[in-house]
Amino acid sequence: MTMSVTELNAISPIDGRYRGKTEALKDYFSEEALIKYRVLVEIEYFIALCEIPLPQLADFDATKFPELQKIYSDFSAEDAKAIKEIEKTTNHDVKAVEYFIKQQFDALGLEKYKEFIHFGLTSQDINNTAVPLSIKEAMNDVYVPLYFGVFEKLKELAKEWENIPMLARTHGQPASPTRLGKEIEVFVERLKEQFNLLNDIPSAAKFGGATGNYNAHQVAYPENDWKAFGKQFVQEKLGLHHSFPTTQIEHYDHMAALFDCLKRINTIYIDFNRDVWTYISMDYFKQKIKKGEVGSSAMPHKVNPIDFENSEGNLGLANAIFEHLSAKLPISRLQRDLTDSTVLRNVGVPFAHTLVGFQSTLKGLNKLVLNQEKFEQDLEDNWAVVAEAIQTILRREGYPNPYEALKGLTRTNEKITQKSIADFIDTLEVSDTIKSELKKITPANYTGV
Repeated sequence: MTMSVTELNAISPIDGRYRGKTEALKDYFSEEALIKYRVLVEIEYFIALCEIPLPQLADFDATKFPELQKIYSDFSAEDAKAIKEIEKTTNHDVKAVEYFIKQQFDALGLEKYKEFIHFGLTSQDINNTAVPLSIKEAMNDVYVPLYFGVFEKLKELAKEWENIPMLARTHGQPASPTRLGKEIEVFVERLKEQFNLLNDIPSAAKFGGATGNYNAHQVAYPENDWKAFGKQFVQEKLGLHHSFPTTQIEHYDHMAALFDCLKRINTIYIDFNRDVWTYISMDYFKQKIKKGEVGSSAMPHKVNPIDFENSEGNLGLANAIFEHLSAKLPISRLQRDLTDSTVLRNVGVPFAHTLVGFQSTLKGLNKLVLNQEKFEQDLEDNWAVVAEAIQTILRREGYPNPYEALKGLTRTNEKITQKSIADFIDTLEVSDTIKSELKKITPANYTGV
């Protein structure tokens, strides 16, 4: 007895706990979606052969092309089930697609043309166009809008908090002050740079027969320029980059580059999540409280930074899988082995965890409440950080051994305050004008450009 998959009995949290957050990906990475993309490629390939035209297809009525395209545009769950039923006999997923389309040709009265379905192709001509096409469309339709949702929120907060002075910490210790908005802008710029690199990576596909040389095409129709045909079909019909020459399979170098870039973007967000988590632990941020929510099962006072933790965990999972995909896919024994096939079926998994991560970061950002008093208090409690400013001005003025003088003042166990800094300045053998300049420096205004 088979049981339908629900959020409660799914093995993977992607199809269980997180189904609502990842459901948009099912149209690109589910088994049904993969089958639909295969049908699309087969149909468009047949139409492209008609447009050459091959002699046996010269009399094909071009007005029937829209009917053929409806086979994939109207593709249903029932169609997918029919193909899976055929696969029980063929034990070959792509061959099952071919037989399904032949059945559709029979139904349309196009029996005489059906042997030109999958003509001269190997299954990888279909898989290595269907999968890159699904990734490209998932990127454009799902990933990019959510990426920009988080990215624009970061830009908004960088602007909103651009004038909030903040004590910096290097090695975990108080350091030269900065501004909260600028620290967020660091992540904005990093993300922008990686997204620009992402846009430069082509969605590449292989199309060239059993060993990439158009052997079957060439032997049947040697007068045709099959390399030009393949390039035109892949690039103009499918909107992908044509990889040539290849073995039986796409070499996946471009896909690996895509996964590596997505991994770097995720790593930047992990870095950001950890910083915000730390700021919350330092009480720089409070979090909006939602009625009915529980922070801890035992400690009623707690409001935990769970959104940033959830994001970090999911992005880490995504990166582990992106790492394996980018390391494994470009490697194949001789003209091909089958290891890429089972690995490619998991392409949607890191995208799903990435989506969960992005949504969690965005949710967490929308709950942040700035605790400005804590920012101000930390600055006030760390007057020692203006020592850098004082010694630099003294260097400018040619004062002897300024670094050593400030080191003697600050590297003690005594607390440095505004008064102790002012008293130290009064002992310096510099003009009153310089002393006045030095006394104007505070932790709150020593924030650079």
